[in-house]
Amino acid sequence: QVQLVESGGGLVQAGGSLRLSCTTSASILSLAAVGWYRQAPGKQREMVASSITFTYTTNYSDSVKGRFTISRDNAKNTVYPQMNSLKPEDTAVYYCNAQRIWGENPYWGQGTQVTVSS
Repeated sequence: QVQLVESGGGLVQAGGSLRLSCTTSASILSLAAVGWYRQAPGKQREMVASSITFTYTTNYSDSVKGRFTISRDNAKNTVYPQMNSLKPEDTAVYYCNAQRIWGENPYWGQGTQVTVSS
């Protein structure tokens, strides 16, 4: 069982920045991947950014590429998305996601609300 605790959401004006954080109960280096998803009202949950542990690669959705950066602090077992140039369409509940082993169901955080005002 992996527990994920998120923080850092809030209200920001368009063009502003926010940094979320997600701390895992397991060593982040033992996880196959960690990442962030989001879900806006009436929409499906979508992947925002992911970080693959063993290949040191990152992936981003086209909608955030160039604006969001995912990073890790392995000593703190924490993963961060730095979100810059925020747009109203980035408004959503953001969920931390961790994949312990490929093929296993992922773990999810409780979600944190991000609201971008125009």
